[in-house]
Amino acid sequence: MTSATLALSDSATMVRRNLRRMRRYPSMTVLLVGMPIVFLLLFVYVFGGALGAGIGTADYVDYVTPAILLMTITSVVQGTSISVAMDMTEGIVDRFRTMAIARVSVLTGHVVGSVVQALLGVTAVLAVALLIGFRPTAGVGDWFALVGVLLLMSFAFVWLAVALGLAAGSVESASNVGMPLVLLPFLGSGFVPTESMPTVLRWFAEYQPFTPFIETLRGLLMGTPIGVNALLALGWGVVIAAGGYLWSTKLFNKESTR
Repeated sequence: MTSATLALSDSATMVRRNLRRMRRYPSMTVLLVGMPIVFLLLFVYVFGGALGAGIGTADYVDYVTPAILLMTITSVVQGTSISVAMDMTEGIVDRFRTMAIARVSVLTGHVVGSVVQALLGVTAVLAVALLIGFRPTAGVGDWFALVGVLLLMSFAFVWLAVALGLAAGSVESASNVGMPLVLLPFLGSGFVPTESMPTVLRWFAEYQPFTPFIETLRGLLMGTPIGVNALLALGWGVVIAAGGYLWSTKLFNKESTR
């Protein structure tokens, strides 16, 4: 077998390991997926009357669902940081290094497993949104594009979460380092239009990376104008993925030389 074939085989083994961890720790999966569902119900049924005053409570679910889908991904990848930190601090990676396996497979297993988990979480949240009245107008092509955008977002934020988990140094720290990823969507166009914000906050909301992601999802699902947001979302996705990958491999290789 060639080195590339061995790396693929080892990576597949690591992916299965991480998917089995989801079954072994169902409480973490339920918590990470359940939190966005709670946010969805909270904003639609508790805050929707006030925040959706301009469009009506019934239509507010259509407005807010794209932001919740993004929050689902950022919430799920928090578990990635925790899993990576657990591997690095509990000695399992040291055991892997003594075995004849491709070093790249360790991180690949985390990334692919987490992307699968993120997409499952998005599917669950989308199902709940449909049950409470979300009515997308997307066509077949829009749905395919939506899946592509969600994959890009998941891939990018998972690599960033892997880097954060490696940099955290402990499981306790890893459980907190990803909180900005969950909070930043609140400071974008996900829950209220940026036009309703004060000047400084509006400037930040319009130029931070989460707003193009949200507006692209909203445009694909609801047919609203996307404009340059698709290009901005693609650019931010590539930058975050590349930065997370380079940071992760640097930290992982540094640990490997100790």
